[in-house]
Amino acid sequence: MRMYDLIMKKKNGGRLSREEIEYMIAEYTAGRIPDYQMSAMMMAVYFRGMDAQETAALTTAMADSGGRMDLSGIAGIKVDKHSTGGVGDKTSIALAPMAAACGAKIAKMSGRGLGHTGGTIDKLESFKGFTTGISAQHFIKQVNDIGISIMGQTADIAPADKKLYALRDVTATVDNMSLIASSIMSKKLASGADAIVLDVKTGSGAFMKEEPDAFALAREMTTLGNLAGKKTIAVVSDMDQPLGYAVGNALEVKEAIAALRGEGPEDFRQLCMTLGTCMLIAGGAAADEKEGRDKLAQVIENGKALDKLAEFVRAQGGDPQDVYDTSRLPEADMAEEIPSPQSGYIGKIDCDEVGVCSLILGGGRETKESAIDLSVGLVLHKKTGDPVSAGEPLATIYANDREKLSAAKERFLKAYHISEEQPPKRELIRGVIK
Repeated sequence: MRMYDLIMKKKNGGRLSREEIEYMIAEYTAGRIPDYQMSAMMMAVYFRGMDAQETAALTTAMADSGGRMDLSGIAGIKVDKHSTGGVGDKTSIALAPMAAACGAKIAKMSGRGLGHTGGTIDKLESFKGFTTGISAQHFIKQVNDIGISIMGQTADIAPADKKLYALRDVTATVDNMSLIASSIMSKKLASGADAIVLDVKTGSGAFMKEEPDAFALAREMTTLGNLAGKKTIAVVSDMDQPLGYAVGNALEVKEAIAALRGEGPEDFRQLCMTLGTCMLIAGGAAADEKEGRDKLAQVIENGKALDKLAEFVRAQGGDPQDVYDTSRLPEADMAEEIPSPQSGYIGKIDCDEVGVCSLILGGGRETKESAIDLSVGLVLHKKTGDPVSAGEPLATIYANDREKLSAAKERFLKAYHISEEQPPKRELIRGVIK
């Protein structure tokens, strides 16, 4: 078998067999297929596409390119959750303890963020001493003991995907449906959970800007998961504006904690309830949607979800007192309100641009080596559809550098569009794919 022949076959619109895909991934992972040939293949796939069988074979081959986590030592159905990412997406920090407090077994592998703000791991490190650098044995024992653990993705999980994604990133071949779906699902399959709940974002702050594309990706990933024997559910949710009001690591943690107290933004609460219900059903902790929602509401009301977060933080080296007293979390030196330049309604928010503001402040990474400032970010006061008067604050910006604050403020004002008429409301939950 020769890589040249496979490139030619796909370039001409042919279908790659499972054996050909397995050969290609194994040889590329081992370094015996050079980047320039794999780049040519990725471009051929980008233009010619892959059918369902090819996509499934690619996903499995990448999942098998390293070790798979063996979670058989955890009693019950293990549930994982993944978001395609967005601005202000702190969902896992509230959602995971909510589901665990209801009896679900949450075994989640997460990564660090590259872009607007940190990933789930970065946000969790707002708790001083907290670590996701735990062993597989610790991970399994913790899920058995308290029902929840989040660990960093190990180098042995889907190494082919790491190599391929880095290559796609520099060859303009990232945005292909099959390649996106196989990239996400190969890591999820290798992580070992029995059930997977996906939060697929759509809108200006999402990877999939158009709703039909988000639904297509959700269907592709649920099909891949279910074909692999994993109960997989996808929720398509709106990311045409930031989720909640907080954007920035410690600020988002504070907002997630507020939600566990029964406070916090309505859109964030709604998403947590929808995803949480899916997790409870997938994990066998609820028979139907009504039971799932009732259980989630109860653990917020009685404080068990908040206590579960504190228990989780303690188990992974953090100080649980930070959960009950959020003033102990990282705080920026400067806070400045951004006044509205005119009166009217918030007609539109360029969600990505709000994320870039956090990046400018130091809340995200431009490269993998960048250090994150956990204390900086923004807290919005107005969102799409809200009325606003001239001079009224649109947001408060938190910074540790005056120059960065000024640059972020200037960028932020360009992201908010004020109109004379109130825009129609966009539904947060666009659909559920089972």
